[in-house]
Amino acid sequence: MQTDKTLDRNVAGRTAGRGLTEPAPVRWGLTIVALLFLGLFLFVPLASVFAQALEKGWGAYLEAIREPDALSSVRLTLIAAAVSVPLNLLFGVAAAWGIAKFDFPGKSILITLIDLPFSVSPVISGLIYVLMFGLQGWLGPWLDSHNIKIIFAVPGIILATIFVTFPFVARELIPLMQAQGKEEEEAALVLGANGLQTFLRVTLPNIRWGILYGVILCNARAMGEFGAVSVVSGHIRGATNTIPLHVEILYNEYNYVAAFAVASLLALLALVTLAAKSLVEWRMRGEPM
Repeated sequence: MQTDKTLDRNVAGRTAGRGLTEPAPVRWGLTIVALLFLGLFLFVPLASVFAQALEKGWGAYLEAIREPDALSSVRLTLIAAAVSVPLNLLFGVAAAWGIAKFDFPGKSILITLIDLPFSVSPVISGLIYVLMFGLQGWLGPWLDSHNIKIIFAVPGIILATIFVTFPFVARELIPLMQAQGKEEEEAALVLGANGLQTFLRVTLPNIRWGILYGVILCNARAMGEFGAVSVVSGHIRGATNTIPLHVEILYNEYNYVAAFAVASLLALLALVTLAAKSLVEWRMRGEPM
């Protein structure tokens, strides 16, 4: 009887395995289609960027990157990211803590507002800032009378960048902290820890990789943002152009080598971001590489 049951289980296991595994031709076909898709829409464009950037040699490539307007765009992009990412980190951690660990009126509304930049076009968000802070906007005359410049200046670029990037850290941490529950924090409070001690010694170690993951995505979006920044920047060369805007200007001027040379900086950023993202995902899973 025992032998018959063992045989039945083995047969059932083999049958289940066949049901969950596609035939070899199907597997190979799907793999080939996926590789062709990646090659056509990812690897070929990426290789094309570097090929066009190096078309006239390393000298022309380095000259395009060292050009004053290009350096200004790099500097402004780094400033926008350096300001927006830490602010979004603070907001994301605070919002995730409140949403995941506490119940309060308006919680669902807060979650909806966090997702708002995902549903609003970046161009529309930039236009909103123009309508608020532009010379013909709600606050424009008052700002102009006090010699405060936001639109077509660095503050406007930073504000637009903050708006389009602020969901990334929060949306990464909220499900993570909800899955972890409240038990460890409640135990720490019972043992006499205050709120700050609980956060630093219990909550923060549990979410550190989620924070890093969200910061990586937030930084990549901040450096690559085009739509919202394009509306509020004014396209002033050497003053309010970020890297994507500078690439657009060079391309429109038919300066293709310089355009692709500067664009290669964003491509390198994308590759570094992808590598960092993969590393963080591996650490979060706790699996050997």
